[in-house]
Amino acid sequence: MERVKDLSLKFLPVLPVKNMVVLPKSIVPVIVGRDISIKAVEFAAKKNKEVFLSAQKVDKVEKPAITDLYDIGTRAIILQIARMPNGTFKILIEGICRAKVMADQPGDGFLGVLAKDLIADKLEETPENIAIWRSLLDDFKEYISLNDKISPDLLDLFKGPQDLDYLLDTVAVQIPLNFAQRQKVLNIVDIDDRAVHLSVLLKKEVEVLLTARKIKKRVQKQIDKNQKDYYLNEQMRAIQRELGRQDYQQEIDALRVKLKKAKLSKEAVEKVDAELKRLESMQPTSPEAVVSRNYVDWLLSLPWRKTTEDNVSLADAKSLLDKSHAGMKKPKERIIEFLAAKKFAGRDLKRSPIICLVGPPGVGKTSLALSIAESLGRKLVRISLGGMRDEAEIRGHRRTYIGAMPGKIIQAMKKAGVLNPVIVLDEIDKMAMDFRGDPASALLEVLDPEQNHAFADYFLEVDYDLSNVMFITTANVVDNVPFPLLDRMEVINLDGYTAAEKLKIAKKFLVPKLLKEHALKVSQFKLSDKILLDIIEEYTKEAGVRQLERVLAKLVRKVIQSLLKDKKLKTFKILEKDILSWLGHARFKLADRSKLLDVGRVTGLAWTEVGGDVLDVEIVAIKGKGGLTLTGQLGEVMQESAQAAMTYVRSRAKDLGLKPNFYSDLDIHIHVPEGAIPKDGPSAGITIGSAIVSALTGIPINKIVAMTGEITLQGRVLPVGGLKEKLLAAIRFGIKKVIVSKENEDDIKEFETELNGKLEIFYAENMDEVLVNAFVKNPFEVAKTKKAKAKSKKATGKKSSKTTKKTTKKSRIKK
Repeated sequence: MERVKDLSLKFLPVLPVKNMVVLPKSIVPVIVGRDISIKAVEFAAKKNKEVFLSAQKVDKVEKPAITDLYDIGTRAIILQIARMPNGTFKILIEGICRAKVMADQPGDGFLGVLAKDLIADKLEETPENIAIWRSLLDDFKEYISLNDKISPDLLDLFKGPQDLDYLLDTVAVQIPLNFAQRQKVLNIVDIDDRAVHLSVLLKKEVEVLLTARKIKKRVQKQIDKNQKDYYLNEQMRAIQRELGRQDYQQEIDALRVKLKKAKLSKEAVEKVDAELKRLESMQPTSPEAVVSRNYVDWLLSLPWRKTTEDNVSLADAKSLLDKSHAGMKKPKERIIEFLAAKKFAGRDLKRSPIICLVGPPGVGKTSLALSIAESLGRKLVRISLGGMRDEAEIRGHRRTYIGAMPGKIIQAMKKAGVLNPVIVLDEIDKMAMDFRGDPASALLEVLDPEQNHAFADYFLEVDYDLSNVMFITTANVVDNVPFPLLDRMEVINLDGYTAAEKLKIAKKFLVPKLLKEHALKVSQFKLSDKILLDIIEEYTKEAGVRQLERVLAKLVRKVIQSLLKDKKLKTFKILEKDILSWLGHARFKLADRSKLLDVGRVTGLAWTEVGGDVLDVEIVAIKGKGGLTLTGQLGEVMQESAQAAMTYVRSRAKDLGLKPNFYSDLDIHIHVPEGAIPKDGPSAGITIGSAIVSALTGIPINKIVAMTGEITLQGRVLPVGGLKEKLLAAIRFGIKKVIVSKENEDDIKEFETELNGKLEIFYAENMDEVLVNAFVKNPFEVAKTKKAKAKSKKATGKKSSKTTKKTTKKSRIKK
């Protein structure tokens, strides 16, 4: 800046300040520490004590020049000066008016300027100015009434519109403004513009204070309520102490603390809170208090949020399942599928599968469920449903009953302690029903993914989420499971083990397990594969391996007994003579089928709970009056199959070389041996039909042939189930050829490799094909041959008769 000479200008020492704007009409303390500032103050003190205060544009500059300061500042007067021990000054200054730097005129070691006062024009009392004055004054009054730190006496300083400039500067000083806002107010010299600008800022502050007052009232009200509650609670505790109920109240307080930590659902929190309030008003020894306390304990002990993280390593899960169970390809694939989906979808996959493992006893349904839980890294709880006949076992009892408890499902959740366990519902086909309800119907909600997120237990009276639970049910047969319940589950069939699979299980699982249980070393117990296979086939008859485990346990005990008798014996090798001595003669030796009569006898195949078996059907036709006798404890379905087979044979009587009314003078007796054992099902239909044809035609059936399939009146062969067990039984009994329905071809291909090519399988579409492939001779061809011979014989007889007549006539003529 250039130096100028102007009488209206005044030389002032400059006091630069950081992050601070001194407005006119304000009195503020300032700490002076920089050399240029100290010298400026000392110079002013010697003169008229006036200084020019201007804020630095950048506060980091320690030695500012005039160009580093704002042009518009405040001319102020120093009211007090106090020298501090460290050489700095603490001064009290009062802003007088706005001033503007007109020229730079440095002093001796300090900044100096020629400044000009910026005086606003005097206001005329126009309606507009009066309106501005009143509005601003009213807002300032309201601001003062809301701000306890400002004295209302301040308003007495302002008499009328002529004091508007004074009022504006006072407002600017009193309201909280930041650095930029204060500098902007200082820069506005025009009163009208400054009035509008400050009116906006003042109104905002009034709104802030009003809001703050509302919040303060709300907080104070809450504090008052808390103080009141505290006072009342202290009184209540004093009363409780006098009544000897202090411990009881402490228990309730402990339950409230537990409630805050339990993270219950909103509905459950409200329920528990209501019960705790009721408990506080009850006598501790009253029956109602006991019921209420039990209810609260149950709600607080259940898992509401806690879960376990699924271990979704597919390789580890597959390895674990293969290590714990032999075979079971389909169940293992399904579990791996679920794990893969869980790994891919993560938390987005909210539903867990509901699996039903169906298979004979001892095939490892429950142990497979345990392995599934282990492979997932989840906790497992088992619930036995066998013999359950009360609906309350599932849904719980209402609290109005004495000794009421939640159902088995909620009890299982408490035992698991997490929201996503694996729950095994064992023997789901063994449930019953009576006047107390049907537990199977109660399970419909539990096993329905659309409903079990809000399972209603009668005892809890609040909804509980079961959607994260993985339910695994087990059953021996699905015939006894209601269809609506079965429809909610994914059924996985566990077939019985083959002899080869049992051998593998015995070597890999059973023998090591028994040796470990009996503290026997592997080197002390020797059992060859041949003897082990003989034990499986001749001393056990089951689909699973439970009976086999008991037999092997007996062998282990016998070996231990022998080792104790002979201390020198280090290893015991089990021989055939030991098996005979310890286990006795074979219990399930295969019958010699070579001695069986072939006419009227056909080998069928049957499925039982312990695996497949052969079923001989014997038929004898004797003179009678057309009766049909069925013996051998045959069920209704099997009896109907026999009648259907008989009707088919009657319809094909002519093609089979039988008289059209052959049945009118014959009694046909159908018997299925082992009469003490009940038998039923449609799969013996083609067996019975073949046996009837054999008995009536006298043509034997091949001894190495067995069959299974349902027959219709028109002779169609329909598919049946249990084929794997049936075909394995055929191999065990030395059958070489099996006839089944054409529609079963795809089913057999799934396990065809397990047959090892030991069976020839013929797929028949109708009964004619069965007869052609089962009989030693084709009965239809035999019938045609007989018919042709009979026709030829008849023709020869007629010719012979004519020749005889001619000879007799000639002899008479000669005579």
